[in-house]
Amino acid sequence: MCSLLLFAGCAEAPKAPPRKAEIPVYPPAPDTPRFYYERTIRSSADVTADDKDSSLRRALTGENRTGEGLDKPYGVAARNGRIYIGDTAARNVIMFDLNAKKYKRIGTEDPGAIRMPLGIDLDADGNLYVLDATLKKIFVYDGEGKYLRTMAQDIKWSRPVGLTVDSASKRIYAVDAGGVDSTEHKVRVLDLATGKLLLEIGSRGNGPGELNLPRDVAIGHDGLVYVVDGGNFRIQVFDKDGKFVKTFGGIGRRSGQFARPKEIAVDREGNLYVVDTAFANVQIFNPDGQLLLDLAARGDNDGPGRFMLPSGVAVDADGRVYLVDQFFRKMDVFRPAGLPATARYGDPLAPQAPATAAKTAPPAVR
Repeated sequence: MCSLLLFAGCAEAPKAPPRKAEIPVYPPAPDTPRFYYERTIRSSADVTADDKDSSLRRALTGENRTGEGLDKPYGVAARNGRIYIGDTAARNVIMFDLNAKKYKRIGTEDPGAIRMPLGIDLDADGNLYVLDATLKKIFVYDGEGKYLRTMAQDIKWSRPVGLTVDSASKRIYAVDAGGVDSTEHKVRVLDLATGKLLLEIGSRGNGPGELNLPRDVAIGHDGLVYVVDGGNFRIQVFDKDGKFVKTFGGIGRRSGQFARPKEIAVDREGNLYVVDTAFANVQIFNPDGQLLLDLAARGDNDGPGRFMLPSGVAVDADGRVYLVDQFFRKMDVFRPAGLPATARYGDPLAPQAPATAAKTAPPAVR
């Protein structure tokens, strides 16, 4: 009996079952959800189909599935479930086809070999445009990654960083960030077919229509040009001919303000998604510059919806948001609440709820 009691006293207490990780919701309860965290993509293993033999071997041996991962991702573009991510360390663009479950690297060989892919976008035909910051030119590929041509190699760039394609106006808008000792802080507008320089938007300064270390550019559904004016901590808005229209944002720690704005994207409703690396999130604004919502948050440890150095952002036709993080070497996917979880990537199967601006004073960004 004593032995039994001694054994019982040494027995390990039963452990509580592990808590299931909560799926981040934006905004959190009790507010009505508008976005859900959906998944994280780190490597080809998160996208490509698994074969039965490999799956059985891992089940027997306990080994983890591995794949080709992201080294230092930066920019991203999305179209119908095809996601293109520029990897500045690997010196190429990675294509993840989420519907076909395919993976491919683009720009690894001449002609069309990439050195520093920053600005990335797609035209109406699905062709890929990559602004190379080191080679200071634009490479064009088809949707499968076949090299087509090179553009803008004759332009005297200072620090090319961001790019967007406006198929409707047959133009490319490319951002030149300039530098501390440079006056080339502007957006260069190029002909989509030839790469010929059509006009330049902005000049260095902090006044209306002036830019300081611009980072990225996007075209709204209203045809206006939205420029991330990084050094002035704001978004500047121009018409297609480069005439200043308005500005919103400013330096600060509160939502709706900026500390280190980087890239910008537009959804099908015309809302603007602005990455702020210092806040480690994406702030969503309507076309008038009114804050709608924050997505993601800073985290010292990696996790769903947690970021340390977010950079690129893209929005697909279905409203899914793709946010890249350089530090954690990943891309998180956020699904709009109005879209079924089973919806095919890129297919707008459900109407999105109308966006409304926050009615109360925004909280400080944490």
